[in-house]
Amino acid sequence: MPASRPQRGSLLLLLPIGLLLALVALGFAWAGGWIGDDGLTPQTMVGTAEASGSPHPGFRRAHSKGICIIGTFTPAPGAAQLSTARVFSQASTPVLGRFSNPGNDPYSPDNKAAVRGMALQLKTDDGQEWRMAMNSFPFFASSTPEGFQAMNAAKLPDPATGKPDPEKMKAVLARYPEIMKFMEWSKNAPVPDSLANTRFNGVNAFRLIDAQGTQRTVRWSMRPHAPFAAANPEQLKSEPRDYLASDLDRRLAAAPLEWDLVMQFAAPGDPIEDPSKPWPDSRQETKAGTLTLTRAEPQAAGPCRDLNFDPLILPKGIAGTDDPVLHARSSVYSVSFNRREREISQGKLQNGSTR
Repeated sequence: MPASRPQRGSLLLLLPIGLLLALVALGFAWAGGWIGDDGLTPQTMVGTAEASGSPHPGFRRAHSKGICIIGTFTPAPGAAQLSTARVFSQASTPVLGRFSNPGNDPYSPDNKAAVRGMALQLKTDDGQEWRMAMNSFPFFASSTPEGFQAMNAAKLPDPATGKPDPEKMKAVLARYPEIMKFMEWSKNAPVPDSLANTRFNGVNAFRLIDAQGTQRTVRWSMRPHAPFAAANPEQLKSEPRDYLASDLDRRLAAAPLEWDLVMQFAAPGDPIEDPSKPWPDSRQETKAGTLTLTRAEPQAAGPCRDLNFDPLILPKGIAGTDDPVLHARSSVYSVSFNRREREISQGKLQNGSTR
């Protein structure tokens, strides 16, 4: 028996290390907003997205319908003073991206989408990447992942009626009242008649770090050069299901399309970790560069198809904040990506599916 004492002693020495690792993991989970009253997980959130419609193996669980886009990013003069990220100092950076519709149906009509997405990958000559995930709404639906999950769960059809239970949504709005503001926006905001004149917003806050180590908190947006024109709801009803894609092809055939990347700087007291609260328009802004799109490709075999646009893949000089929604998006995107890649490897695609 004496020979077992050193082993027992070694185990005791390892206990503090294990405890430390557990605390570190707990800290990451807390920072990411994954420990709360509801015990929410990214797997649960992805499962709810899957339950919102018919299954489509091999596709993204949200924003399933999309178009690959290709172009370049050119920094504005003086942009290198904002951040040490190489994208602001090299002459231009190739861009691979994706326009998308909401929902989990890759075959849904795109002309009825009130919300649109723009995701981008900028890869500089030093091998670093910056991935963005932006949407056409000006602020997020909820201040927390728990609120967003509760809203989506309340939208699911009740098995008894085949329709959402309005009492469930009333309970959600009572607990997360900020969601009502988003619902009002989605009902009343004019919808652009083209992807080319849609503004896309990164509603989460990030930090730009300059050469002196100074950090400034920002939210960014892509603002189109094409003038805004509101869609006619009645006209859209008669348009084909791929109206936005066809319109994009037509415009790109005529000329490249451009958006300005604009940084909005936080002022003292502005909410940094709550994307449901927009900052006032009076906040300081600066143009950081211009995105130029030159062509689009169907996502079925396009270069954007298998890319995970994780918003926390950032280059040196740009850092995320502790916004729990931002960290939730990163985790949910990862779970969704892994599920669809597993389905593809197992050959579970629907017959005739081109993804």
